[in-house]
Amino acid sequence: MIYRELGNTGMKISEVSFGTWAIGGSWGKTSDMEALRSLEYAMEQGVNFFDTADVYGDGHSEQLLAKATKGKEDQIYIATKFCRQGDIADPANYSYEQVSAYCEDSLRRLDREAIDLFQIHCPATEILKDGHVFEVLDRLKEQGKIRHYGVSVESVEEGLICLKYPNMKSLQIIFNMFRQKPLEQLIPEAYQNGVGLLVRLPLASGLLTGKFTADYTFEADDHRRFNENGEAFNVGETFAGLGFKKGVELADQLRWIGEGRPSMASAALRWILDHKEITSIIPGFKNVQQVKDNLTARETQSFSEEEHQKIQQFYQEKVVDYIRGPY
Repeated sequence: MIYRELGNTGMKISEVSFGTWAIGGSWGKTSDMEALRSLEYAMEQGVNFFDTADVYGDGHSEQLLAKATKGKEDQIYIATKFCRQGDIADPANYSYEQVSAYCEDSLRRLDREAIDLFQIHCPATEILKDGHVFEVLDRLKEQGKIRHYGVSVESVEEGLICLKYPNMKSLQIIFNMFRQKPLEQLIPEAYQNGVGLLVRLPLASGLLTGKFTADYTFEADDHRRFNENGEAFNVGETFAGLGFKKGVELADQLRWIGEGRPSMASAALRWILDHKEITSIIPGFKNVQQVKDNLTARETQSFSEEEHQKIQQFYQEKVVDYIRGPY
């Protein structure tokens, strides 16, 4: 496993890490026993960083991480997120009292004395512009409840706003072959400022695995069914904002990336890791096999300069006009 430093935090985290939204809920049927086996396998392979949130299964994924990392608290970093249990546009949701309560609840579920990375979970843009929440997080850091803090953002604009706050140590962004806009300004500026970059949805909700056909039907409790058009939350969080059928059509045109590599999915992950500015990718998983599949990105052949140019051209000519939602 290769470890990359999360900005200037001093935390060296596995370049392939994992997000735990899927094992918490909203990705179809899950099994706690299989989730725990998967977490254990990932750690055995050198994964030392997991991303979660208080709303993933109403805290269930935090509780699963507490069980899986018991006795390994000094070896395994956990990042969690807050604010989406309340109104993300209401300033009161970001008061010291409320954020402190979110923090205490997460600490209890995680069974930890401090949170390694506490992230604001895709708040309203105006909240970031106002900036009061960063003063609140500074207080929690001074109290030792959190070690570092960052922000999970929906758009490049929001990411650039966050870079103005000097104690903000990481940005979590949507970045994949279907969402390349962050490359233009946000990624280089964050890197220059010593801010770590965590990439969620690296496979565009599974589209970049190449395993779906246009007639595939997702389970009723899977967000890829109930949020395809942004019915429940930002449309960009599902299929990179493309819509399922369009996404399948575009993914078919990218099948060539898997030639000479273990799979299309490992190639899509490798493409992200080819960018030195990225600290870690955090794909989701529901079972051990999916963890194994995602970890193959470590040994997957990097892309040549010509291939990178081809992928960028594909994005500009075939993809960008179909992306919906804040970007």
